[in-house]
Amino acid sequence: MHPISATSQNYILSLLDAGHSAKHIAASTGYGIATVSRLRSKHRPHLSKSSGGRPPKLSTANIRFAQHLISSGKADTAIDVTKALCNVTNQPLHAQTVRRHLKVAGMKAVVKKKRPFLSKKHRKARMDFALAHQHWTVEDWKKVVWSDETKINRLGSDGRKWVWKKAGEGLSDRLVGGTLKFGGGSLMVWGCMLWDGVGYACKIDGKMDGDLYIKILEEDLQESISYYGKSTGDVIFQQDNDPKHTCKKAQNWLQDNDFKVFLWPAQSPDLNPIEHLWSHLKRKLAGYEVVPSGILELWERVEEEWNKIDADVCQNLIEGMPRRVASVLKVNCGYTKY
Repeated sequence: MHPISATSQNYILSLLDAGHSAKHIAASTGYGIATVSRLRSKHRPHLSKSSGGRPPKLSTANIRFAQHLISSGKADTAIDVTKALCNVTNQPLHAQTVRRHLKVAGMKAVVKKKRPFLSKKHRKARMDFALAHQHWTVEDWKKVVWSDETKINRLGSDGRKWVWKKAGEGLSDRLVGGTLKFGGGSLMVWGCMLWDGVGYACKIDGKMDGDLYIKILEEDLQESISYYGKSTGDVIFQQDNDPKHTCKKAQNWLQDNDFKVFLWPAQSPDLNPIEHLWSHLKRKLAGYEVVPSGILELWERVEEEWNKIDADVCQNLIEGMPRRVASVLKVNCGYTKY
């Protein structure tokens, strides 16, 4: 073994302090890797050894930059982030590399939820509504009659359907959601709910317009209120801002019949607890093993399941209104989790 001069030893130690690997130092000085390793063990035992393998393409700063792009809304997908990082690092990158680093950093890809678009005007209206009702208690919310329409399909939901499968399992009937060319049919339903329970639900035949809506108010809404022994002076009526709800005919009818009507913020189904009542109803309908033979049988099932809904289901939803209002203030009038 040839002795190492003090000058060479100090030079090797300076390279170690600078973070160079034993392999790199050996190649640049002409000494063996074992020699460099011995010097490190003897004079620099505190230095961490390289874990080996290919060095990562993205630095910690690169990952922080990628997270900033995503959180600020400047990038949505791994491909978007990859393009931005390529411009920063001046080296080719694969989107899969970026995905892997983002997962290690604790992020995961999810499907964007569909929510009504919120303009600045919508956000201001939501904030005004939340500020006006932030101190309302459950006792205040008990006075509200909640109303809405929904579409119910004969062949189930329009959304995604999930199913478990074994690894390598081939396509089978249970893994396929059958479709028909014209959708299998559906019906539109209007319904309302109070603290005391569900009101009357009705099937909407044909296109809903102002005249048909007034007929629903005259028959189904007023009968729902009367059924629970209340009058128009005891309740506050909630409806969304659909044009048929806010047309002059409907407004005049509500005013002539002494209804107090909520000033409801547009594009805000997340604030309406009856949306979750529809979900409850559709889950019950999905529990049937046999698909309804037609729209008439579907409506019969809707009526049966709607009338089975207990008052405590409505009450649990209405009790959540203070939390819904608080969540609007918390997210600065943006999208809530509801």
